[in-house]
Amino acid sequence: MRLRLLGSRYSVRHRLLALALLPMLVILPLMLGLAIYRWNAKFDAVLAAEVDSDLTIAHQYLARILENTQEQLVSVTKSAEFRDALVSSHSPVSSHSSGGSLDAFLAQTARMLHFDFLYIVGGQGRVLASAQPMGSTVRRDWPVITAALQGRSGAVIDRLNSQDLLALSPELAHRARLELVPTPDATATDRREETNGLMVHSAGALVLPDGEHAALVGGILLNRNLAFIDTINDLVFHNGGLPEGSRGTATLFLGDVRVSTNVRLFRGGRALGTRVSAPVEKAVLGQGRTWLGEAFVVNDWYMSAYQPILDSGGRRVGMLYVGFLQKPFTQAKRDTLLEIAVAFLVAVAATVPLFLRWASEIFQPLERMTGTIERVEGGDLGARTGAIESQDEIGRVARHLNQLLDRLQERDKELRQWNRELNQRVEERALRLQHANRQLEAATKQLIMSEKLAAIGEISAGVAHEINNPIAVVQGNLEVIREQMGSQADAAKTEFRLIDEQLRRVAEMVTRLLRFAKPQEYAGHSEPYDIADVITDTLPLVRHLLDKSRITVEKESRASRLIWMSRTELQQVLVNLIVNAVHAMSAGGRLTLRTADADEGERPGVLLEVADTGDGMAPEVLQRIFDPFFTTKGREGTGLGLSISQMLVARQGGKISAASEPGRGTTFAVWLPEAS
Repeated sequence: MRLRLLGSRYSVRHRLLALALLPMLVILPLMLGLAIYRWNAKFDAVLAAEVDSDLTIAHQYLARILENTQEQLVSVTKSAEFRDALVSSHSPVSSHSSGGSLDAFLAQTARMLHFDFLYIVGGQGRVLASAQPMGSTVRRDWPVITAALQGRSGAVIDRLNSQDLLALSPELAHRARLELVPTPDATATDRREETNGLMVHSAGALVLPDGEHAALVGGILLNRNLAFIDTINDLVFHNGGLPEGSRGTATLFLGDVRVSTNVRLFRGGRALGTRVSAPVEKAVLGQGRTWLGEAFVVNDWYMSAYQPILDSGGRRVGMLYVGFLQKPFTQAKRDTLLEIAVAFLVAVAATVPLFLRWASEIFQPLERMTGTIERVEGGDLGARTGAIESQDEIGRVARHLNQLLDRLQERDKELRQWNRELNQRVEERALRLQHANRQLEAATKQLIMSEKLAAIGEISAGVAHEINNPIAVVQGNLEVIREQMGSQADAAKTEFRLIDEQLRRVAEMVTRLLRFAKPQEYAGHSEPYDIADVITDTLPLVRHLLDKSRITVEKESRASRLIWMSRTELQQVLVNLIVNAVHAMSAGGRLTLRTADADEGERPGVLLEVADTGDGMAPEVLQRIFDPFFTTKGREGTGLGLSISQMLVARQGGKISAASEPGRGTTFAVWLPEAS
């Protein structure tokens, strides 16, 4: 009843508190969490869209650069000055001076248009004129040049190796060379420098005065072209739309190496020669995808966009990158989340106390009534709820409870009086029944033991008689066989010895049965001795069992008194107890043998304890261990060891008992009277 009322009290309290606090402390946080999760996803999506838009602007600018380069070359090929210089270079009058005039015109045009090289190549692959000195090994099989020779002008981005750059100009090869800077999170490489060049490669179609098709080829090296990358950066991030602390960056990659960038290193210089992170390289250069999202750029995290750059042959030779520092946006998100958390805590601090106060006005009267019932259950029948000002249903219940408790107290007084009278009568009858019951139990135990011993005696005597006769016949015939075999009996000496040992073993078993059945005939001789000596003599008999089971033996000899019991019989009792302990500790353990002086009532004596750390026994087994033929060992035991031990100890005026607990071990206590 009490537990049920306590459960009801906590149930009402918890329900009321749940009704008051569930919306504020559970539902609202879940809704806020969901809203924050969706807001964070939208925020990241907006950043990705923003950097994608920036990449589109950068890509359009790069495409416009290619278009402008192509248009500029086409305009040059159509200009009157170029035509005059071209005609002069093919005039037979003074071809040498005219050729120099064309080279000078190309050099002036290259400086004006900011070309890094400019030359005319004929249909046979000959370089007809050049703005700069050129080697004889310059390549003429570029797709853009081939298309121009066929009448189609164009502009592309190509990757030129160091030999191609040297053929065009040694100064270009020097500008393109970049020492690689070890970069965190980049793909491992054995390269130490970048010698290739990323080039805006353009060719305009033209027809020479002799009708031969030719091409005007020009190019701009993008390696270290800081003006080009700064223009992209200013164009993309010109409106200052980034938050304070962030910065926009743009980069041109040749392969995975930054060849033109405004990304800064820790020491303030530009991050030329650093490399892109491995995940970005795999996605953009390896798979040809556009990367939109977070990426580690040199030394910090950026919201980044990477797009592959294709050369005239459709190969991915580099990347175009724009991005902005992510840390300010991350900090802004954290600040926003902190503001939301603070606002939520303020709302909780302002509303939860109010909710708790309203709830307490409901469950406090209920708790008072519950407390009154608990005191009544504890025996305080005078406990009352007291005055409750509320006039609602709870107040009416409280007043009815007080009335019921008044009636309960009156009935309790009457019941207590009747109970006292009834108890007196019951106690008188119980005393008489207890006395009769003790007499009956004593008589029953004596009768049962007498019947058991009588039956066992008859059985043992009969068994001994039936077994001894065959043993005597076998032994007699065995002697006859030995005599008849003569010297040949030595060949079966071992077999004869085994037969003799087994016959003696059977005879000993018969003798034990007779000792149990007729102890008065096998009592043996007794003399006063120290019980510790018997323990010392007995341990060697069972040493093989102790060693095989990994059992350690501890002896505590504190007895100073002597006893009269036969040493052989006490040794038999001790062996039985030790063997039982060994069987109980099959996995090993500790066997303790203790002796001490002890009195049984007014009789002085000696107490021997045999304690093990084995499996222990259940109470129902412990009650029957001294019954004859009761065993827990199956066919391996006879069930007579403890019965005989009890009989031998009792015959000397002592007693044997056992205490055990499953899993904690067993202790046998043997008390024997002192020798007088």
